[in-house]
This record gives sequence, structure tokens and C-alpha cells, in this order.
Amino acid sequence: MSTTATATAAVEVACDPATAFAVFTADIGSWWKRGTPYWNGPDKGRELRFEPQVGGRLVEVHDLETGEGFKIGRVLVWEPGQRLVFTWRQGDWKASESTDVEVRFEPAGQGTRVTVEHGGWDRVPSAGPGMPEGYSHGWAELLGYYTETVEAR
Repeated sequence: MSTTATATAAVEVACDPATAFAVFTADIGSWWKRGTPYWNGPDKGRELRFEPQVGGRLVEVHDLETGEGFKIGRVLVWEPGQRLVFTWRQGDWKASESTDVEVRFEPAGQGTRVTVEHGGWDRVPSAGPGMPEGYSHGWAELLGYYTETVEAR
């Protein structure tokens, strides 16, 4: 992660790390709720999808049949039950600008602690000094939706 400010959020969920990882990745289309401000194309976006391997895309899907849409980033690390790292960019950033998101899945008591660290803001010149803090709040809200999905399983 970058030495500059990092957006962080964490939650504990009542399942094992492998299940927590699976819900985060395979079920992201369920817990990343539509109608929230976390979409690049809110009128076109239908769901988010990870392509489950290193080099796979994280896509805001606009066409459910083809899976095409806005490419948010690429998977850099895919370690089921342990760690996920992917690049991230917003639709209003230059194509060359991206940040990095690391998600860790660590055993905690009877469940799993899921920690998101979103850094690399120094690589996005348009990112203001408040952007990491704003993303911390956003990730915390998204992890709340994620927790609801885990609990509903």
C-alpha cells in the first residue's frame, strides 16, 4: 500500500474465512446494492462481478448477458479465504489512474474479520485530500451491506 493516506474499513462476520471470501467475491452482485452512490453508471449498472483469478476483471456490469460494462479494475492477488487485491478506478478518472484495494479475511473468534485497505491515492492527481476519508466511509457502508448478505445465508 502507498505511504499516503489509506481508506480503511473492517467488519466481523459470523462465518469462516473461506465463506467470507466467497460472499465478498462471488456474491458481490448481491451485496453491492443498486441505488447507492457507489456506481460509475448508476443508470446502466446492473451488478458488480469479479472474474475469479489473477488478471481477472472487476466489472460494473451494464449487460447481464454478456457481462460487459465499466472495468473498475484487475485482480492482482486471489487467495481464497485469505486475501484479495485489485486495482480500482472511478469512471471520471483518467484511464491511466488507479488505486489498489486489499481485502484480508482473518479468523476472529467464531467468525472472520474482513479488512479493506484502499491506497495508492498519490497515483490519482485529481484525488483531493479528503478522498481517502470519503472512501473509508463508503467502504464501511458497503461492508454493512456485505454483512447483511452473509447473515442472510
